[in-house]
Amino acid sequence: MPIPLDRADKALLNALQSNARLTVAELAERVSLTTSPCWRRVRNLEESGVISGYQAILSPKALGYGVTAFVSIMMESHTQEIARAFEQRLLEIPEIVACHNVSGRYDFLLEVVARDLESFGEFAREVLQTLPCVKEIYSSFSYKSVRPLRVIPLPD
Repeated sequence: MPIPLDRADKALLNALQSNARLTVAELAERVSLTTSPCWRRVRNLEESGVISGYQAILSPKALGYGVTAFVSIMMESHTQEIARAFEQRLLEIPEIVACHNVSGRYDFLLEVVARDLESFGEFAREVLQTLPCVKEIYSSFSYKSVRPLRVIPLPD
């Protein structure tokens, strides 16, 4: 069940999605609240799980990652035990920056960063293909990121 949000909550969430480094005073001014109610609302949004954390957005390119690949993985077996072990192993691999268990032909969709195509190839051979119960791997490469920031739309 979604948490009910009023106009002020939505304004706070929109402002924080744009810039999570705003001070409470700056945030309060943007959403037309005083600082104490603003701080309480943000704390309530955090405690209710609507705001699940704050994170710096890093540039893969500036850090030397010239390749972003989307890797679809089909599993040989679909037991709960194997899926949990596989998911736990994926969490240990830093090059995997996002992972979804998906419907359709493939079981998992990974977003992977690599320095270049050669290093991605090594990663695919030495890491992905050696994961337990992997039956098939299919990779697609990003030409460019059209929408690099993840902004969640707020319900009406």
